[in-house]
Amino acid sequence: MPDDQGPQRRGPTIYDVARECGVAPSTVSRAFSRPGRVNAETAARIRAVAESMGYRANPLARALPTGRTALLALVVSDVTNPFFFEIIRGAEQAATAAGYTVLVSDVQESAQAERQALDRVLPLVEGVVLATSRMSDSTIRVMAKQRPTVMLNRVLTEVPSVVTDNSRGMRRAVEHLGELGHHTVAYAAGPEASWADGMRWRSMREAGYELELKVRRLGRFEPTVRGGLDAAQALAEAPATAVVCYNDLVAIGLMRGLASMGARVPAEVSVVGFDNIFGSDFCSPPLTTVAAPLRALGSHAVRALLRELGHTTPHAVRATVLPAQLVVRGSTATPGRRRHAWTQPGAAAPAQASGSASASTATAFPSASASASASSSSPAPARAAPVRHG
Repeated sequence: MPDDQGPQRRGPTIYDVARECGVAPSTVSRAFSRPGRVNAETAARIRAVAESMGYRANPLARALPTGRTALLALVVSDVTNPFFFEIIRGAEQAATAAGYTVLVSDVQESAQAERQALDRVLPLVEGVVLATSRMSDSTIRVMAKQRPTVMLNRVLTEVPSVVTDNSRGMRRAVEHLGELGHHTVAYAAGPEASWADGMRWRSMREAGYELELKVRRLGRFEPTVRGGLDAAQALAEAPATAVVCYNDLVAIGLMRGLASMGARVPAEVSVVGFDNIFGSDFCSPPLTTVAAPLRALGSHAVRALLRELGHTTPHAVRATVLPAQLVVRGSTATPGRRRHAWTQPGAAAPAQASGSASASTATAFPSASASASASSSSPAPARAAPVRHG
């Protein structure tokens, strides 16, 4: 039975180039891998013939004797999360400057997918950067024995790491809310396997105790806009005047969920995110957030990995901590008076003043007429001007 797809195309091989040039295949190999050991005129002729034939040397085959592929793996938990955009850019810039190429693997928040991806890429790369890994500590340690490894956004003994100063960032967020007059602050928690989530919640409890504020945790939510919508449901059942979210996506989803229930941000609820991702200043109101130096995280992680590649003897392992700063925008303000009970989308909404915004609106900002109605029923909250706190 004939093959409908016809014969498969075969690219030119090292033997084809050698035959065309009238030299041994080993000479062609040396012309690409060790050009200094081949006559300059012969090497130039071999490269010219190879280019005309479309031949490309196999980098993996050339790397077999030395183990040097000039490839690094960057494993991210969710490539669609804007948190990783600048991290990837910073990692690629640092790798390119050192003569390396970065392979990015998206594991979609799955520890199992992360292990499977690493099983495939470890034979191909010289080192690995694990960005917000969801794998267990023991699994990471085993993997780190196979290839030099750097952790991003997580600290693990015996493995180099680069992290943001979560404690300082959370402290600044809680201080900001306390200064505005909030007395009860909720934390919309992230994934259970997230090291950063645990650090942020612990730092929030410590800051609340020192500043004499009541703090409590709301469930565990996916680190997505959908997770933020779920957090809004949880907040409606146990209201607080301010919420710090695991990340900016959760914060944006929370604001959307609150708006759909008729709650006003920041007049009734102040919202703070984490990371200062691309788009955090596009939402309405613009999001107050703890900014992480995302591009620097990526570049520092790759440079740390390159240093590991240069070590041939045991050495001290340490964590590199990069500073965080609070960026104050329009989603935080002094606590205002709640106008009415929040209503779930689809439920009977309370009567509103003529011209006010619908309680089921999908945006995170009331219309101008709704704002006017709100100002007539309660004093407008004082919004802090945009400012960065180190």
